[in-house]
Amino acid sequence: MTDKLRFALPKGSLQKSTIEIFKKGGINIYVDNSRSYYPGSDDPELELMLIRPQEMPKYIEDGVFDVGLCGWDWLKENDADVTEITELIYAKSGFRPVRWVLAVPENSEINSIDDLKGKRVATELKRYTERYFAEKNIDCKVEFSWGATEVKPGVLCDAIVELTETGSSLRANKLRIVEEILSSSTRLIANNNSYKDKWKRQKMENISLLLKSAVAAEGMVGLKMNVKNEKIEEITRLLPSLMKPTVSELTVSGWVALEVVIEEKKVKEILPRLKRAGAQGIIEYPLNKIVH
Repeated sequence: MTDKLRFALPKGSLQKSTIEIFKKGGINIYVDNSRSYYPGSDDPELELMLIRPQEMPKYIEDGVFDVGLCGWDWLKENDADVTEITELIYAKSGFRPVRWVLAVPENSEINSIDDLKGKRVATELKRYTERYFAEKNIDCKVEFSWGATEVKPGVLCDAIVELTETGSSLRANKLRIVEEILSSSTRLIANNNSYKDKWKRQKMENISLLLKSAVAAEGMVGLKMNVKNEKIEEITRLLPSLMKPTVSELTVSGWVALEVVIEEKKVKEILPRLKRAGAQGIIEYPLNKIVH
């Protein structure tokens, strides 16, 4: 009988990007339809279920799942006793942390958290926000928001604490940011007892390595080119790389193959310069993983 690792995947905004990261890491996940909560995969040792990230830390703490992916924000909100394996910086629409911010209407007289005294604040991150304001001695009423939080300021409350990646949605709702409350990234977390199990721990750490290498490769590409020996130093100076370029001898006398990893966004700038400097047979190729 195959051992199983009970793995909770985030349902909702992180679902698509998480499945893409797994694919780049070498594990294909299949969701039959939008209502299915039990994805399949090509790894027979995984038992998967989609769970709202808000609920995940407690389920993992209680041992319903061995391991899962959720945001640092929901770990802080639930104050769950779990083992954090690694941080993975990716979100719904980019590879950067997300932010919980205090926002108010553009014409609000609230310009700092000190102005919240006696005011009403709505948020889904209720317990963390209450602790945050208590630590700063701000006496205000924090209410749980069941959704559509961005339409409430000025009507149902004075301010909100809301999640944002770029701030564009807040601006579209005529809100301005007063202060950042919390920066959050995705975390791979485990049940404490499951992490003590030798097989489960090794399986978790194997998956952690694959996911970290997939995230590290995001936005990076490989460049390979042929270079005359006398041009190596000149061309190397043009290459912003993670490490020194790899140089390999070719069968053609006086030439080498030079290989490097760079940010994809820099290729369009550097490619013409490499060509003018004498590089030939330049090949750009995608990367699925970078293991540091």
